[in-house]
Order: sequence, then structure tokens, then C-alpha cells
Amino acid sequence: MLRIAIVTGEPSGDMLGAGLVHELSKRVKDISIEGIGGEKLANEHMNILFPMEKLSVMGFTEVLGRYFELKDIREKLIKHFLEDPPDIFIGIDAPDFNLFLEKKLRNAGIKTVHYVSPSIWAWRKNRIKKIRESVDLILNLFPFEGDIYNKFNIPNKYVGHPLADKLPDEPNTESARKELDIPLTKTVIALLPGSRLTEIKRIAIPLLKAALLAQSKHKNLFFISAFTDEKSSNVFKKLADKIIPQLKINIYIDKTHRVIESSDIIMLASGTASLEAMLLKKPMIVTYKLSWPTYFIVKLLAKIPYASLPNILAGREIVPECLQFKCRPEILASELDKLLNSEKSIKKLTNHFAKLSIELRKKANYQAANSVLKLIKNDRIS
Repeated sequence: MLRIAIVTGEPSGDMLGAGLVHELSKRVKDISIEGIGGEKLANEHMNILFPMEKLSVMGFTEVLGRYFELKDIREKLIKHFLEDPPDIFIGIDAPDFNLFLEKKLRNAGIKTVHYVSPSIWAWRKNRIKKIRESVDLILNLFPFEGDIYNKFNIPNKYVGHPLADKLPDEPNTESARKELDIPLTKTVIALLPGSRLTEIKRIAIPLLKAALLAQSKHKNLFFISAFTDEKSSNVFKKLADKIIPQLKINIYIDKTHRVIESSDIIMLASGTASLEAMLLKKPMIVTYKLSWPTYFIVKLLAKIPYASLPNILAGREIVPECLQFKCRPEILASELDKLLNSEKSIKKLTNHFAKLSIELRKKANYQAANSVLKLIKNDRIS
């Protein structure tokens, strides 16, 4: 039996892990998966040792507040995997949690893979030494990430992004609207404040207030939102009912890509959703807000001027970013107004998105599964 351990801490990692496991299961008849994951990995018959939500925390100060809980989970995982070693350990994202875990397991002779490059090209470049000590292989989602690992002779493989393989080349907006019962004649604006509860609580309020400002100026707008689960949805709904009860918003669960596909413009938290919007060629306004202590630490360590994946991939600002002190209703509403009044800007954006999307379509699940199996067999990865 092939035994694989996986640890991930958020919905995007759960999706990556599920795609990888599904592909591995096609190649290996007798396979066992255990670790930390969400609903999608559970659906691939993974034995969940701890709920994924336990790791879903963002920012230095937020992590400090739960340090002992996270430390306890990590120590229990190390003990479990050392007592009953898997053939390979795969840490998906969550580098602050996973790299420590990977180093302990690798030192004990367990092969380790880190799926999703830590953002050393963006900040905290000093982590390269820790990565080299912790992993046997890095699986990169983006084409530019390999350069720095090659420089330090760290084995890595660019596999592309599973979302690029999964989503259609061209969005079917009409079909998505019919499925979600959204009027075909309205200008549809999606509000996506993130997947973590801390993100939603911090980002939803300026998004909601911006939506109300936009509606007062543009009468044909229709607002929608999407969340991965009922808990996140209820947090957003309570905020909306309290802050702007007069604004109607259709809320969907586990329908994020159809919500994006049905939209004309998206206002969203920086993260995987911005990549999904880019792949579906949807104009967007990206926002984010950290606690102030975390923000100042990030600013001090940051190496690039952009936060959103479309801008990072393009190497310049092609979508507006309203971050931290710019994450204000009036600024967000102003950026939305610019897009609503400029078909030329929208056309220019979608052309950029089309070019960037082509580079990411590499059959990622297939490539990642190949690389994992080669590492298990001690084959050279190229």
C-alpha cells in the first residue's frame, strides 16, 4: 500500500490536494491518505486527523494568538507520522506550519514535498535556507518561481495551476446566470471578501458600503457573493443585514466559480479568487486588509510592489489594488465606477488575462502526481 500524508490549511489547498490525490488514485490501486484537509480531500477518502479550519489563520499577530494550539497540533502530527511513517509527506501551502513539520519528518528519513512555493520572490527571502533543509521537492504553480530555486539548487518542478486546466477558455456568463437565477439584463457585481473568517470580518464591511455607494449612482446593478461553507456565509449575511439592510445580495455556497462566471465585475480579497477571476477573464478590483501590526511587518519584508496574482504574473499593475488604508468604501466605489464607465478598459484587461491564462494550462494534477511518484521511486525529476 502507498501511504501519503497531506497537510493543508485552507480551501485553495484542499482543492489542490484533492486534485492531486484523485490523479494519484488513477495510477495506484492501493493508496492511503491521511492528515489535515477539508471537504474535498475527505471526499477523496482522506482520513482527517484534525479539522482544516484549525490551521486557517492569517497574519503574524493572529498566529501568535493561537500559537500554543497550533504548536500542539504540529507536535501531535510529528509524533503520529514518526511512529507510523508515510511513504511521502506533502505540505500544501501553509509554509509557516508545514516547513517546520517537513524538516522534522525529512530528518527522520521521510520524503517531503511542498506544493505551492512559499512567496520568497515576494517577501521573506531568508526562508530559502529553511526550505532547502525541509523539502526534497517544491511543486511550483507559476512559471517564474523556479528561477530562485534553481539558483540555490533546490529540486523544483513547475506544474501549472489546476484552476487553469479546470476552468473554460471562455466564460459562459448566460449559462451561469441561468443556473444561479440571476437576471440576464442586470450589471452583476460580485463581492468576494475571502474564505477565512478573519478576512471576511475585516474586508466585507468596506465592500458592502462600496456596493451601496455604487448602487446610488448606477441603478441597474445586481450584487452577488459566494462562500465555501454556511459558517462563512452566515458571518457575511449578518454583517450585511446590520450595515446595509437596504441592499439586496444573493449569496451562494460552494458556487464560487459560477458566481465569478456570472459576473460583469468582481470586487474581491487578494488570493486565489483573483486568479480564478483572471482565468474567467473578469475585470476585478482587488482589496485586502491586515491587522496593523501584521501590515507593518509585511511592508518591511515585502520585495515586490503587488499583492494580487494578476499583477504579479503580469509584472505590472493591470488591475487596481486597494490595500490596507485604501481599503475604504469611497475608494473601492470610485474604482468600480471607472470600470462601469469604460468598455475600453475592460477590453484591455480581458486581453491581458487571456495571454496570462495560456501560460498556466499545463495539466497540473497530472504533472504533480508524476513528480510525486517519481520522488517516491527515487527517479530524477525534470
